Amino acid sequence: MDFAFDARTEELRGKLLAFMDEYVYPAEAVAEEQRAALASPWDTPAVVGELKAEARRQGLWNLFLPDAEHGAGLTNLQYAPLAEITGRSPHLAPTATNCAAPDTGNMEVLAQFADEQQKKQWLEPLLAGEIRSAFAMTEPDVASSDATNITTLIERDGDEYVITGRKWYISGAMNPDCKIFIVMGKTDPDGEDIRRQQSMVLVPRDTPGVTVKRAMQVFGYEDHSHGGHAEVIFDHARVPVSHLIGEEGGGFAIAQARLGPGRIHHCMRLIGMAERAIELMCRRAVSRTAFGKALAQQGVVHNWIADARVTVEQLRLLVLKTAWLMDTVGNKGAHTEIQSIKIATPRAVVDIIDRAIQLHGAGGVSQDFPLAELYASARTLMIADGPDEVHQRSLARRELKKYL
Repeated sequence: MDFAFDARTEELRGKLLAFMDEYVYPAEAVAEEQRAALASPWDTPAVVGELKAEARRQGLWNLFLPDAEHGAGLTNLQYAPLAEITGRSPHLAPTATNCAAPDTGNMEVLAQFADEQQKKQWLEPLLAGEIRSAFAMTEPDVASSDATNITTLIERDGDEYVITGRKWYISGAMNPDCKIFIVMGKTDPDGEDIRRQQSMVLVPRDTPGVTVKRAMQVFGYEDHSHGGHAEVIFDHARVPVSHLIGEEGGGFAIAQARLGPGRIHHCMRLIGMAERAIELMCRRAVSRTAFGKALAQQGVVHNWIADARVTVEQLRLLVLKTAWLMDTVGNKGAHTEIQSIKIATPRAVVDIIDRAIQLHGAGGVSQDFPLAELYASARTLMIADGPDEVHQRSLARRELKKYL
């Protein structure tokens, strides 16, 4: 395993680091000011459009998509350090480079499974950053950690599918630029194979029967940064049969294909969040005095900083190994490592950010520093894309098989 960055990665890293310093970090405060002045908190601040135009001009666009026809054609190992950099400003940089969830996963689904008409109608404008999208799978009335539990129905009626169900925490759905939902529901609820009961269909936002009911809060506040999280009602919403993605019964397999790359993207961005927290922790430590000496001279602060650095270096190596395996032996071959990073990374990064918050005192939980928002994002990822416990269960079973 050789984790040295190749020439292409080094070039893109240099450009992306400069883009962050020159454009993204200064835009963080601007975006908040502009958002406060908007008619709707879900509208996109003008500075985001400016960032997207600049990123596209510099070739820092669709970096996540390995398909060279549609994206940058990077391997997972090449993209991983770039995702880390954007993770330092997770609510602005991924959007600016058109590498933000849930659009990334949705574009991967469309690139891999959609037919040509579906690609033309929805993938192309997503790739161009002209629209946003949402992935509607999670439901409030069942344990959605088990995807076979979903109850939303997708019923065939002649040349149409009728969708009935209730979804929530549908990321990005509050954004008025979100024009399309990929909806997962059951086309064969009584089928013998519980993993062949589900299908995915494309449902335009303006379809009669689709209601974006309310914004879901995260730790008591509404997450405006990338379009919020919504509760969405599908009340006998009708779409043509041609809106089916892939085949009936293929929804579970598509979901698994979608979540694999997404997990490594999340983990690399989480490492970027941890790096930002360490930087803020160090800057605070050398600039503040308490009980007669700088915080940087306090032994407990030394321990926090040292532990954070060791943890980040360990996590990065594991994530890079996972990326390398995904490139060389595929997602199935990297199954253990994908689950390992999903378990280890959010948990460790939450702890690092928590220490940084503690060092900042009241400022750490305020809007004057990005730490509270980073904490909320990292803590949420212990639930999203499968709760940690689900991955622990699967990983433990895989280990135990060696001894049975």
